[in-house]
Amino acid sequence: MVALSDRLDHVIGAKSAGPLDEFFGIRTVDDLLRHYPRSYVEGATVRGLDDERPPDGEHVTLVDEITDTALLSIKNRPKDKLFRVTLGSGRGKVTATFFHPKKWITDQLSKGTRVMLSGEVGYFRGAMQLTHPDFLVLDGPAGRNRGSRSLKMIADASQAVSGEVLQEAFERSFYPIYPASAKVQSWDIFACVRQVIEMLDPVADPLPETLCAKHNLVSEDKALRAIHLAEDGAERRRARERLTFDEAVGLQWALVSRRHGELSQSGPAAPATSDGLQHELLGRLPFELTAGQREVLNVLSTEIGASRPMNRLLQGEVGSGKTILAVLAMLQMVDAGYQCAMLAPTEVLAAQHLRSINDVLGPLAMGGQLGGAERATRVALLTGSMSPAQKKHVRAEITGGEVGIVVGTHALLQDAVEFDRLGMVVVDEQHRFGVEQRDQLRAKAPAGVTPHLLVMTATPIPRTVALTVYGDLETSTLRELPRGRQPITTTAVFVKDKPAWLDRAWHRIIEEVGEGRQAYVVAPRIDDSDSTGSTDKDERPSATVEELYARLSRDQLAGLRLGLMHGRLTAEEKDTVMAAFRAREIHVLVCTTVIEVGVDVPNATVMLVMDADRFGISQLHQLRGRIGRGEHASICLLASSVAPQSRAGQRLSAVAGTLDGFELADLDLQERREGDVLGRSQSGRAITLQLLSLIDHREVIEAAREFCEQAYEQQAMHAGLALLAAQFTGNERIDFLDKS
Repeated sequence: MVALSDRLDHVIGAKSAGPLDEFFGIRTVDDLLRHYPRSYVEGATVRGLDDERPPDGEHVTLVDEITDTALLSIKNRPKDKLFRVTLGSGRGKVTATFFHPKKWITDQLSKGTRVMLSGEVGYFRGAMQLTHPDFLVLDGPAGRNRGSRSLKMIADASQAVSGEVLQEAFERSFYPIYPASAKVQSWDIFACVRQVIEMLDPVADPLPETLCAKHNLVSEDKALRAIHLAEDGAERRRARERLTFDEAVGLQWALVSRRHGELSQSGPAAPATSDGLQHELLGRLPFELTAGQREVLNVLSTEIGASRPMNRLLQGEVGSGKTILAVLAMLQMVDAGYQCAMLAPTEVLAAQHLRSINDVLGPLAMGGQLGGAERATRVALLTGSMSPAQKKHVRAEITGGEVGIVVGTHALLQDAVEFDRLGMVVVDEQHRFGVEQRDQLRAKAPAGVTPHLLVMTATPIPRTVALTVYGDLETSTLRELPRGRQPITTTAVFVKDKPAWLDRAWHRIIEEVGEGRQAYVVAPRIDDSDSTGSTDKDERPSATVEELYARLSRDQLAGLRLGLMHGRLTAEEKDTVMAAFRAREIHVLVCTTVIEVGVDVPNATVMLVMDADRFGISQLHQLRGRIGRGEHASICLLASSVAPQSRAGQRLSAVAGTLDGFELADLDLQERREGDVLGRSQSGRAITLQLLSLIDHREVIEAAREFCEQAYEQQAMHAGLALLAAQFTGNERIDFLDKS
């Protein structure tokens, strides 16, 4: 008999198992049975010629002997042939016609052969006929089990299971259709599934009876069999409900195991002190922390003061004060003699963090320099665009322990970067990085020490995403904005509907500049070679930043000082433009989404996004966060040529209708569905949850999370849960979900 953990090649043979492994990564019985049907097609009842005649259009399967065959020329096309097969005689006869027949068809369907034909029935002058039906030779001169692929696969599966071809194998009300490929078709998979289920031992349930009863779930054994073979649609639905719960539990068990596994490691304990840099900075801050910030800081301070590694996600709106909390947490580590690394996705953001940290620390960041505080540390920057000599110098300071906080991009991950005593890793804009990258940085700590981890995101995360994509992290949320922040008024400008509104938008920018303020104009593409923002469904070309910059300079915004910013500029060019914008030497920055994160210019009060329908909901919310950062009220204008009633138009109206990033995050999830959210695995292979939906199954995900937490604490049922989690943890499959 067969168990779920058995290797498939030992059960069905290497010839059948090999392609399943090659094309789908299916290696065990469990893998195969969890390769669920994506749909079902209606089957047919096998009929003899003496049965009642079926109605026109019904799909029928007939079994009888061939009484006549004829190879004929098509009228007026003598080179084109048709092959006609007749079953039975008199009023009960049926003809089957094959146009342009292959020789193997005419050879196998000979007179006197007993065959099965399956296809859609039609009538001509009262005679029943089939056109290009599937067929199977049941008994003939050339042997049996020959024919078209679909029926042959069913016959082979029946023979493999029962030792002979049973007619009832074809008498099904439905057939499952599996995710398949050109090399491994649905019939191949169905044949393997039938063979395995026939030999399968009763499956032990990995979930306790009390949990199944609580959620009205059928048993694991029944579900795994029913989803493939149950004739009754209600049984298949119950099976899907159970297996959806399984998928949620498997994912949560993988994440809970990872999180608790890390918690069991040794972290660098750094208790807060009353005479260190953190305490001194708190006394120097020119503003008061909000209640939410104080609450989160207490959590961070407690966790990094403990001897097990912190694994925490800090999410909050743009401008909610995440960075200052990260700085305070890092200073607590520096006070204890450890170094901290802050990983940013872009050089613009890394440079912004360096400036912000130095500005807020002042003399506390001038360790070893004239004017530095007594216990001051050093803050360094390491990016890919720095010269080899600059990189070498910074790396030497990091290795020598002279730098307490290093801010950098992917350059921090290089093998050449060695820390003296790394104790904490901060990852900003976590969705730009994978688990593997943050772990690569943490591995630079001293042997036996797992650094504390704080990941931050300004993109609010729906509850189900937080429990899955970020499920290996504890979550803290900042919802309130610091006092003094001004509101942002957002308006969707539908250009075709009200063209005068776009003209008014340019005038509004001129007015704001006249009041001493600045503006952003954002375009979805750099130039015509840039496919960003394009769409297959809409061939309307979107604005390019280079064309927009040239046009605005000579037309709508002539007389203002414009700057150009996009991703193809060198790091030095970007720094020059941003420095001029911060110094108010540039009135209007015409840019792409390169300014989406890491740009903090409090004097900028207007943003006009061109072809805003080309951006996602979360991206628009992020862009909007570049304004409203100072003392003046701000306005965001979302310009688009789409109709207000269109799906894209409704999306823009939704963004304009609320500043609540968490509400928009839920809308964004519905818009993008799971695929875009889950992204890719660390190996680069795509992952798709088969049954579980982050949109539709929130209660299932939460119930699975609660159960897995309890099961881990009780150290119970590990074997069964590990099998459910195998698709996320084992055999070089998904280790953890990427944040993309």
